[in-house]
Amino acid sequence: MNHYTPPYAITNEILSYVSSISEKVGRMTTVANLESKPHLRKNNRIKSIHSSLRIEANSLSLGQVRDVINGKLVLGEQKEIQEVKNAYAAYEELSKIDPYNIQELKRLHGIMTKYTVEESGVFRKGEEGVFNGDQCIFMAPPARFVPQLVEDLFRWMQESKNSVHPLILSSVFHYEFVFIHPFSDGNGRMARLWHTAILSKWKPLFEFIPIESQVEAFQEDYYSAIAKCHVEGASTTFIEFMLAQIDKILDDVSVQISEDNEQLSEYVKRLLDAMEYDLPYTSLALMEKLGLKSKEGFRRNYLHPAIEKDLIRMTIPDKPNSRNQRYIKI
Repeated sequence: MNHYTPPYAITNEILSYVSSISEKVGRMTTVANLESKPHLRKNNRIKSIHSSLRIEANSLSLGQVRDVINGKLVLGEQKEIQEVKNAYAAYEELSKIDPYNIQELKRLHGIMTKYTVEESGVFRKGEEGVFNGDQCIFMAPPARFVPQLVEDLFRWMQESKNSVHPLILSSVFHYEFVFIHPFSDGNGRMARLWHTAILSKWKPLFEFIPIESQVEAFQEDYYSAIAKCHVEGASTTFIEFMLAQIDKILDDVSVQISEDNEQLSEYVKRLLDAMEYDLPYTSLALMEKLGLKSKEGFRRNYLHPAIEKDLIRMTIPDKPNSRNQRYIKI
């Protein structure tokens, strides 16, 4: 029995992007790994969530999305607020996702669409189209074909994951998934999440690379590439588009890391070096470790800058001056 193979071609442009991206990822991994920068990781994750939802017409601002994630009260449409909470919960699962498992796909869709979609975590029963605003780009395959189409796609991924480069495989999946449109809602969000999940299995730093923000910046081109591939009957154009966006966002993140390295003071670096992860410290204990006498100097030069950059969190954030306050390196 012949198994389905998604149609696409390997062009010189694709090969050039794969080489460029691989080189940039290698430099970032060796020079300045995002694992050592929790504040940047969190900021980039918030950007990913905000952009992915904005592509789907969620109107909350980046600041509002950040506040929802940080547990603050946000005035807005409850469905949109719930979408942020759902997306954050889904992205927090990235390191655990098996991107080659259909049951995982359904499970994460259940998380992504909790309380907002009736058919949550199950394939659609009705017919759907892919829209860019009010414009229908194309009608998705009939619902009765969805289970087999998804099974064929995942079988191809399983068989190809060791022979097709993850940068190409993830882009092919993204297009094919959007084309199948397996769920009644949340397909775009799931396609972008799964794209990241596949790349994260290749290089873990992709878990915190906000590819979605780059896609949002070129949203019209994103939908145009999808529409063109539908006409051409192959995902080549979409692969080239996605690789171009990944190549660009890696440049932006590299600059972000460089600027952050320059901004991190020697005081903060000393404080972080003195602390173990996930262990609570009193301010007095930290001052003793650093050999400091002035409480004011410690707070101004060490503690407050580290808290502002989300490098350290308070155990009682609502009462910053509590005598029971402790500080934890994250």
